[in-house]
Amino acid sequence: MSGQVIFDPLLPWPALWALAAAAFLFAGLALWRGLSGWWLRALAAAALLAAIAQPSLQSEERRPLSDIVILVVDESASQKIGDRAEQTAAVAARIEAEVAALPNTELHKVTVGDGAKDAGTLAMTALAQALAEEPRARVAGAILVSDGQVHDLGLAPALPAPLNVILTGHAADWDRRLMVKTAPAFGIIGEPLTLTLRIEEQGRMPDAEAGRPVELAIAIDGGEPQRVTVPTGRDLDLPLTLSHGGQNVVQLTLETAEGELTDRNNVAVVQINGVRDRLRVLLVSGEPYAGERTWRNLLKSDSAVDLVHFTILRPPDKQDGVPVSELSLIAFPTRELFVEKIEEFDLIIFDRYRLRGILPAAYLDNIRDYVLGGGAVLVSAGPDYASAESLYHSGLGEILPARPTARVIEAPFLPRVSTLGERHPVTEGLETFAPEGGEPGKPGAPGWGRWTRYVELADADGQVVMEGPDKAPLLLLKHAGEGRVALLASDQAWLWARGFEGGGPQLELLRRLAHWMMKEPDLEEEALTATADGNVLTITRRTLGEGGREVTVTAPDGSSTQLALSEVAPGRYQATFAAPDLGLYRISDGDLERVTALGPASPREFEDAIASSAPLDPVVEPTNGGFVAVEDGLPDIRTVREGRPAAGRGWIGITPRGAYQTTDIRIAALLPAWAFLLIAAGLTTAAWVREGRR
Repeated sequence: MSGQVIFDPLLPWPALWALAAAAFLFAGLALWRGLSGWWLRALAAAALLAAIAQPSLQSEERRPLSDIVILVVDESASQKIGDRAEQTAAVAARIEAEVAALPNTELHKVTVGDGAKDAGTLAMTALAQALAEEPRARVAGAILVSDGQVHDLGLAPALPAPLNVILTGHAADWDRRLMVKTAPAFGIIGEPLTLTLRIEEQGRMPDAEAGRPVELAIAIDGGEPQRVTVPTGRDLDLPLTLSHGGQNVVQLTLETAEGELTDRNNVAVVQINGVRDRLRVLLVSGEPYAGERTWRNLLKSDSAVDLVHFTILRPPDKQDGVPVSELSLIAFPTRELFVEKIEEFDLIIFDRYRLRGILPAAYLDNIRDYVLGGGAVLVSAGPDYASAESLYHSGLGEILPARPTARVIEAPFLPRVSTLGERHPVTEGLETFAPEGGEPGKPGAPGWGRWTRYVELADADGQVVMEGPDKAPLLLLKHAGEGRVALLASDQAWLWARGFEGGGPQLELLRRLAHWMMKEPDLEEEALTATADGNVLTITRRTLGEGGREVTVTAPDGSSTQLALSEVAPGRYQATFAAPDLGLYRISDGDLERVTALGPASPREFEDAIASSAPLDPVVEPTNGGFVAVEDGLPDIRTVREGRPAAGRGWIGITPRGAYQTTDIRIAALLPAWAFLLIAAGLTTAAWVREGRR
């Protein structure tokens, strides 16, 4: 219960003050004239003014409200380092018990995890939201349990009470961090590029570790790592050379020293897209025919292709009586191309080439060795392949995927993608590129045109991805040593380019063949990939085999999860995985392994893993709060007056607010109006009587 005098004047306050001024002047005039009742006149005027002001006594019934303490608990990734999680749990339990023991005080607890999209610890955002949900007049203090690494200090709210921070971690902690300062988004295959790295030392480094050179492992696409020793504390330029097109995942791993705080920031993953500057193709043509010009035009139409065309314009057995001295021919540098510079070519195409003694057997043996060492050869076969002068009877026969039977079938047939081809990335979905208006010949067949010649093959030793008449092998792919070979058992693919019966996807087929031979990751028949969308990983296993598939996903903290893959398309198996943390994930199915990064491999939470009060100083100091380290003991909670320091050795303070809720209000006039009039009349009469006696 509390009371106070309030006024409800009959006239506006300015008018009331004007009347008061007039009464003061009249009282002063009476005093100046020497009237003995001047003071009685003044009291009478005051009584009249009081009657106009209508003073009343207001009494309130009040219910005290409890004080509120906001507790923000940091449960981000950096708070899981070492024993910080246990420290945090112990502090939270102690705060809850201390606040429960205080009279008329309640605790509101808020937890903070990792911010979305690697935003870090958003403790100030959480504090501002909690503060907005409570009456500011009741907030007696805020307590933050954290390692001090907060990343939204610009959003810190204006607090009506002290903010105290209880720091987890240990003063003796130390750590090393691997930073990638600059990395290109793409690089040209075979040409060096440079990554700029830096290894930082943080915290209280032991004498034996400070400044010591450390070992760095560099692995591309999960391959065997290369290890180098690098210095700390300065920028390092790391040269790299990409070996294939598409995405190259470069994993950098710093050795973990004994006693180091965490190894989560010892790993970095850089994804670089490999591109080819130029695709160098050697086209070796045999007997001229209608499709030769199509091959040449197809290759020359791509500005990214450097084409060298070796063609036989005048075979040695041609007898036309023209003296050699009168022929305008330039000697072709066969030795330079097929011996000295053969390794510079990305792809060699034999188009209806037959053995005529122009290329010595040693040159063809050299091409075979080029393939076994990692090169690529495509053979477009016509009647030449079925003859006694077939390439199969040279050194190349050792790596070609099928033997000719010497039979050539001259009859229209419709090329089809085989059952295996539906799973192989070279021919998967090729039917979708069929042109409109094709004449498939029968319902349900691909909508492209027919071919008219087929070279019969036997003893197929490769992947049959397209079939000819009676499901005979038409397009075969083969891995030979480190390289790859493709055999097309027809020289009629040019009919597609000429639009025969509507044409067909010759350009798409050749593009996929070339990229498969170049070992592009997107066209590998056995591949394991992972893509991230938010915190969800989509894992895809592409394979030519059949049957159930499982993968093991290893999280950044070392925990493993088994996932069963479901077939979503022929040869494609998928599963999704909700990743709990940002960082580096390793995916393996026993045969293949893939490394992928969800967000950065070293999240923002681990940029500076050492516990520190420095980031929060500008927020805590204006509130008279302070810092208490957990390793110095769990703090007590005391009440302090507003404006006094709210932290000390082993204790933190809150400021009681004394807030209340008014449940009832009563208003009663001090005197009725007639009483004021009676008093004023009595005083006026007394003044007249006093002055009349003189």
